[in-house]
Amino acid sequence: MAGSYSEATLLGPGDDAAVVAAPDGRTLISIDTQVQDQDFRLEWPNGYRTTGFDVGWKAAAQNLSDINAMGATATSLVVSLTLPPETPVSWVEDLADGLTAGIKDLGATRCSVAGGDLGRGREISVTVAVLGTLDGGPAVLRSGAQPGDVLALAGTAGHAAAGLALLESAENVDALGERERAFLDLQCRPRPPLEAGPAARTAGATAMLDVSDGLLRDGLRLATASSAAIDLDPAQLHVLGEVLRPASELLGTEPAAWVLNGGEDHGLLATFPADVQLPPGFTAIGSVQALGSNESPSVKIAGRPADAGGWDHFAH
Repeated sequence: MAGSYSEATLLGPGDDAAVVAAPDGRTLISIDTQVQDQDFRLEWPNGYRTTGFDVGWKAAAQNLSDINAMGATATSLVVSLTLPPETPVSWVEDLADGLTAGIKDLGATRCSVAGGDLGRGREISVTVAVLGTLDGGPAVLRSGAQPGDVLALAGTAGHAAAGLALLESAENVDALGERERAFLDLQCRPRPPLEAGPAARTAGATAMLDVSDGLLRDGLRLATASSAAIDLDPAQLHVLGEVLRPASELLGTEPAAWVLNGGEDHGLLATFPADVQLPPGFTAIGSVQALGSNESPSVKIAGRPADAGGWDHFAH
């Protein structure tokens, strides 16, 4: 992870602490952890072996996405690794390569790894903290959605969940076709639309969040923060599901649950005033509604209550 650094990293690895610039006067910060056998397996039932590159890439992607969801731009990462003593050095080197490749290939051109720490433990654990800047603008919060706003999605929905289902299946990874393998790859190496966050802020997004736990669960979070109801368009949900047909037919299931409850695509769910032209990459998938008397924040589909499923970190 050594090498060139972004302009925000004034002093990188080698001292007791990194020095990073904060020209905006404010710094966004977020942190996320991946733990072996909780967030990933070294070997999956379908035969796929998780590489260090996969884990490094995903560590970059999920943290960069959190900054993106605020309408901001990532500037620096710091990494903490806990590793069993038998972990091959090559696996750790691959992780470093995956982390830096994720930053570069996902388009986080103003970000670099500023430092980190290494420790010993019983399982692999990768924690990344990310810093970001708003470049003088306001942050886009979850709490700003207004009745009449358009609900829009940037990125994919259900692709990573389809990939997880394939990893957990008996369908040998080497026998997967190109279309099915693409879903598996997006589970292992997500591709958050990093250009969409700042574009949404510039366009006037009223609320936004990273879809890491599914449209229903994260939609409910947005609705709750904004004291509103969200109504999803079933026609658009159908379109999102049809893309997943290659995996659903192989596994003999329907794609609707993946679309609604699948996490880890790291797309953006945002709301915009009805008269605003959606930025490139966003597609309208619903609307924001006012709460009725004695009505709690909720997610609906065509006006009917939806089961707010999704990924729960403490239930799996």
